[in-house]
Amino acid sequence: GDTTDFELLKHQLSDPDIKDAQIINWLHEFRASVAYLTKELEQLVNILLKLPWLRRSREVVEEYLGFLGNLVSAQTVHLRPCLRMIVSQFVPPRITIREDDVDISDSDDDDENISENFNTCHRALQTVARYVPSTPQFLMPILVEFFPFINKSERTLECYVHNLLRVTVYLPTLRLQILELIIEKLLKLDVSTPQQDIEDAEETANNCASEEKSTEEGLFDMEEDEDRKGNKVVSPSMERMAHPLAERLDILMTILFSYIKDVCHVDGKLDISSTKDLYRDLVSVFDKLILPTHASCHVQYFMFYICSFKLGLAEAFLDHLWKKLQDPNNPSVIRQTAGSYIGSFLARAKFIPIVTVKACLDLLVNWLHKYIDNQDTGANAYCDVALHGPFYSTCQAVFYTLIFRHKQLLDGNLRKGLSYLQSLNFERIVMCQLNPLKICIPSVVNLFAAITRKYQLVFCYTIIERNNRQFIPVVRSGTGGDLVQTCTNPLDSFFPFDPYILKRSKKTIDPMYQFWEELSAEDLENLKKPIKKGTSEDEDDDFLKGETPQNDGAPNSYESSTRSPVSSIGSPADCYVSYPL
Repeated sequence: GDTTDFELLKHQLSDPDIKDAQIINWLHEFRASVAYLTKELEQLVNILLKLPWLRRSREVVEEYLGFLGNLVSAQTVHLRPCLRMIVSQFVPPRITIREDDVDISDSDDDDENISENFNTCHRALQTVARYVPSTPQFLMPILVEFFPFINKSERTLECYVHNLLRVTVYLPTLRLQILELIIEKLLKLDVSTPQQDIEDAEETANNCASEEKSTEEGLFDMEEDEDRKGNKVVSPSMERMAHPLAERLDILMTILFSYIKDVCHVDGKLDISSTKDLYRDLVSVFDKLILPTHASCHVQYFMFYICSFKLGLAEAFLDHLWKKLQDPNNPSVIRQTAGSYIGSFLARAKFIPIVTVKACLDLLVNWLHKYIDNQDTGANAYCDVALHGPFYSTCQAVFYTLIFRHKQLLDGNLRKGLSYLQSLNFERIVMCQLNPLKICIPSVVNLFAAITRKYQLVFCYTIIERNNRQFIPVVRSGTGGDLVQTCTNPLDSFFPFDPYILKRSKKTIDPMYQFWEELSAEDLENLKKPIKKGTSEDEDDDFLKGETPQNDGAPNSYESSTRSPVSSIGSPADCYVSYPL
């Protein structure tokens, strides 16, 4: 009943100035008597788990790892506290600075041993997992609980995600769940930062920078300036995103891309087996999280990236989306999104050869013709997004693919290319009662109309004009009174692989990405062939005179006169890169 010595022991162990030799002696004693460290002595165990062992000598670290192994193997009741202690070290230590009597707490980035500390943490976790095989199921909820809030410092998020991905290497059973957790957090960041906000922040930052530059000009015209101009150095600030959440997303996407590359490559060569395993995990996460999320801008590019490693993966991904699209048991919104992904992927992925594009167009167009066979003469044979959403989404995917790929389709043998395009029978799709030209995004329709007219595949302008005359503004009543809107994106569709604008991670995507080629004056002249009199085409002429879709010139869903709060935007205007003819 005398607790004096026990209290003294606890006091000694809690002392921040405790010496290494003392720690080693005590740990040695505890290792010999772990059988007595039962649930009743939980308080003592908690004090031992709070010992500052990571930043001590190598002897202390080794003794502590031995103690942890003995403790969890003898007393599994302490497994959770041990795991919590290890996971809490996955972020840089907190330092508290007092400023005007206010505690400012943030991660300590100056810790030189941080990398070594993380290595030791992973050794500790592996030790525990070796002694207790059920570690993964207890660990996962703790990893979820300790995930830093997205407003924490970039360094904290970076370290935690990096350490989570390291766990997947030695605890492979947790890989799917960990990827799911990380991508869920990335998705929250992505949808919290619409592309327009990122671009506005960049523009504001650039304006401020140029103003500062012009103010400073003339003040420092010294020789070192000449040296600086000679060797153009990209400063770290040039790499930073102006938008704070976009900066976090950029760093984390860079880590994710590096992880995908490292897992799939062994000694610089693609390892087919591990690549397929990772692909399956990523497709599973894509289905669960990405596909049901409307208008995310960047996170979905992890699928784009892994598919670039091998054509078989890209074809498997297209096949997966195709099955989603044609399955009537899937919700209409999922089928429509699958259509958007197919169109955007075929148009933007440079690594997809034209033979695969043709195979996909054949599948999609045949499905459209069968759909028209079934629906064009019945009670439902009229233009209605609610009834025929997947049909319109597929039409838009086909039109969008043709806009980006028509030159490649016709390259080499023009006669053969035209014969192939004619075999797709676009006229029947455009002229059917379901009227896809009325539902698809106007920029896509206009470009499709111009291209198909040039090659005399189908004449769309009479239908476009008729649709324009029928466009009735929608009156919506709200708390602020009635609002008259003309909806130009009734499908609420978006292009998931619109240009990627995060500065660091875009370096991984750009080499395999098909940028939009702005129509040159010559192209516009070629597209402007005489049209029969009697068709009023004022609006189309505006389009053909060079007022092609705004932003990056590529068709996108950000052009409705009433901007949808979740919409997809093209790349900035200076990103025009010609695509191969």
